[in-house]
Amino acid sequence: MGGRFMANVRPSDESYNGKPMRDTLERYFEFARLEANWKTEILAGLTTFMTMAYIIFVNPSILHLTGMPLAAVTAATCVSAAVGSLLMGGFARYPIALAPGMGLNAYFTYTVVLGMHVPWQAALGAVFLSGVAFFALTLIGVRQLILSAIPWELYSAVAAGVGLFIAFIGFRNSGIIVTDPATTVTLGNLTDKSTALAVFGLLLMGVLMAWRVRAAMLIGILATTAIGLATGVAKWAPQAYHLSDLAATAGKLDVNATLRFGFLEIVFVFLFIDLFDNIGTLVAVGKKAGLFDRTHQIPRVNRILLSDATATVVGSLTGTSTVVSYIESAAGVAAGGRTGVTAIVTGLLFGAALFLAPAAGAIPAAATAPALILVGSLMASAMAEIDWKDAEVAVPAFLTMMTIPLTFSIANGLAFGFTAFTLMKVMRGKFRQVNWLMYLLTALFLVRFIYMAKR
Repeated sequence: MGGRFMANVRPSDESYNGKPMRDTLERYFEFARLEANWKTEILAGLTTFMTMAYIIFVNPSILHLTGMPLAAVTAATCVSAAVGSLLMGGFARYPIALAPGMGLNAYFTYTVVLGMHVPWQAALGAVFLSGVAFFALTLIGVRQLILSAIPWELYSAVAAGVGLFIAFIGFRNSGIIVTDPATTVTLGNLTDKSTALAVFGLLLMGVLMAWRVRAAMLIGILATTAIGLATGVAKWAPQAYHLSDLAATAGKLDVNATLRFGFLEIVFVFLFIDLFDNIGTLVAVGKKAGLFDRTHQIPRVNRILLSDATATVVGSLTGTSTVVSYIESAAGVAAGGRTGVTAIVTGLLFGAALFLAPAAGAIPAAATAPALILVGSLMASAMAEIDWKDAEVAVPAFLTMMTIPLTFSIANGLAFGFTAFTLMKVMRGKFRQVNWLMYLLTALFLVRFIYMAKR
């Protein structure tokens, strides 16, 4: 009787059918296959957030110049980054975080609003239309076709180029290199307090990595921030932001104005740059994290692209420029992040940043810049996979690798590399080895170069 009774008792939800919630989540995120664990994933998510936290303050400072309320844009930045990262982690299951993109926010502000005198509401409408277009292109498979058309030989070059780009940003943000009118860049003032702090952080993280400490970058960022606060290099400026601040920009986009004035060029630029920046980031981070399968494809790529498109639409609706995949995600990957849990942790932290913005603002560039430099060094290892003896591969790879950091654009690097690859194959009489979509992309890149030259 007792046994019969016990057999009819339903276990708790957490262990129903002998599947504890934790085990179910680990299966969903493929912990066993990716050799992941909770501690490392959480630390990786925190590391990614720490290297991206600057966007909470940099993005609003740029968009505020358009007349958009600072508090509203700050809130929109946190919300869009949280939604995008949570989607990427939970739906696509990849350790890639999203946030409003640097470069695109500058284009939004300086070119569209200030340069072309377009109201920011209409500019947000253009961002919304580009997000909808992304969504449609993903559903019909165009973005997937473009990703699959990238020559596998260039994947390593893209990864290395993005690594150099990340390192270049780190060197610049740290003050180790500065602009120079004669030589373009030169060595900065190493005795400057902020630069000296960055050099210390770089050495500390490097030593911890040499000792194989998994949380090397996170420990380095926190330790450098603590020293920065103690020495006055970093400032504590409490100022809370709340969801209610979104009201000043949320839903204020004006799609009718965008269509009425025919801003096709603006929509196309948002579409083009976001498309190829995201593809470049996806290839670079995917290669570093070992996300590609044996056929050089990324599983669930549809979910990745849909998450990105959705985040851009959400961003435009809340009041910020185009949301993109962030190359800083490589910091989390370098810290051991392999699953969507990394991105989910980053997304949750962006959500918390709505109320804890002062804590994120206390992290100085001197603390995050060294992490970017070291991430760049790790990603640059992909250079060893390039067949430098084969000019058909080496030349396009080198152009891709160098033009990404030197033009400060992943899209430009892909354009140079793709065009060179196609033209060299054709001139060698191997035109049948080139995917038909590569010919179309090459033609579009050439048109873009001509258009940029005339502008």
